[in-house]
Amino acid sequence: MKWGSPFEAEAKLKEIAELEARMAEAGFWDDQQEAQAVIARLNSLRKTAETWSRLRREWQELMELTEIALLEDEQDMAPEIGRNLESLRAQLAELELTQLLNGKYDRNNAIITLHSGAGGLEAQDWAEMLLRMYTRWAERKGFAVEVLDYLPDEEAGIKSATLLVKGEYAFGYLKAEKGVHRLVRISPFDSSGRRHTSFASLDVIPEVPEDVEVEIKAEDLRIDTFRSSGAGGQHVNTTDSAVRITHLPTGIVVTCQNERSQHANRLAAMKILRARLADLQRREQEEELARIRGEQREIGWGSQIRSYVFHPYSLVKDHRTNVEVGNAGAVIDGDLDVFIDSWLRWQAGIREG
Repeated sequence: MKWGSPFEAEAKLKEIAELEARMAEAGFWDDQQEAQAVIARLNSLRKTAETWSRLRREWQELMELTEIALLEDEQDMAPEIGRNLESLRAQLAELELTQLLNGKYDRNNAIITLHSGAGGLEAQDWAEMLLRMYTRWAERKGFAVEVLDYLPDEEAGIKSATLLVKGEYAFGYLKAEKGVHRLVRISPFDSSGRRHTSFASLDVIPEVPEDVEVEIKAEDLRIDTFRSSGAGGQHVNTTDSAVRITHLPTGIVVTCQNERSQHANRLAAMKILRARLADLQRREQEEELARIRGEQREIGWGSQIRSYVFHPYSLVKDHRTNVEVGNAGAVIDGDLDVFIDSWLRWQAGIREG
């Protein structure tokens, strides 16, 4: 086992030493924001180093156990050694993957928004299926999920939904899922049993910390209230508790209607607005806004990042990495790691095999 690409032990240990030296310098705490950033980075590096040391120790112990088993011909130890080896491989792969999540906001919570697209009622049902899929994936990861906005259709499915996924690296993982998702199946809404294709889109932005400077002027906001149509308790539809905030200079519109009070919905909507404005600001600073706008496509044919086929066969294929999984049902139940892992490695230029 080598602590090699995509991360090198010597480079990480050197960075830890440099950060520790910075903390010892006079005036380190003069810039509180910078100091907190240094501490966060140092803690992250220490956690990685500690995890690696533990895995290396367990690997050495496993090799010693294997040597003893071979010398004494203890064949009954083989199953246990095999299980421990697979566990170590999985943990090492997870550790390697987290080292790819080195973007500025990769460790942050994620705000995801689903919209139904081409396909009418079918697409609305598909958007709801995706909502369930990502909720289950988050639960598997140990992430908490908070529904910020939920707009159902009177007949079936949802028109849109916004979720806050809370957990370390939530944004780093979920950024792999941004794009259009395509479903092919026999429609449960078609009495003739015909095959239908429908689309839904997923947008992902990081939740920005409170210390990130995002200027929001009161005069730049138009705030409307209306009666909620989403889930949220018996009295959710009896008062104008839902909130829609329009940021006039950029045209960004956010809504929140899932909390039980107008005040709570307004706070949640402002949280989403801050995140969207920070995302816009960051992309402008990186001079990538034009390119990103060019990548935003119609939610329909030819723009999908992944296809989920239930008929005439079972297959989920990612069109960016060409990764395929034959068990579409398992994927819909939240088994997404193979697609996320492959995309992150593909983005980093790591070729598997």
